[in-house]
Amino acid sequence: MIYFIKKKHLLDINVKSYIKGFIYSIILTIIPFWILINKVAPYITTMTVVLVCAIIQIQVHLKYFLHLDRKSEDGWNIISIIFAAIIILIIVIGSIWIMSHLNYNTMAYH
Repeated sequence: MIYFIKKKHLLDINVKSYIKGFIYSIILTIIPFWILINKVAPYITTMTVVLVCAIIQIQVHLKYFLHLDRKSEDGWNIISIIFAAIIILIIVIGSIWIMSHLNYNTMAYH
């Protein structure tokens, strides 16, 4: 009986967590969408708001849907995510750097 009560309690916590995450995600999607569609701010401000909302939404997804935080797996999940983000940044920045150098070195006016 206690097992079922604990299981129901954990299920309630998970459902609440998913609903919270869903509501936050909707809000973080509507804000940049509304600013972009109605053009209420200059371009730089709009892009800043979109970027900030995207970063916050990544954190919401990690916390409320994937249940990753500093306490889960003694922090190893966060370290893995940080490592993956660093590798992705190196790949993206390196690719942009290589393409710009190729473009510069293969132009006809050189």
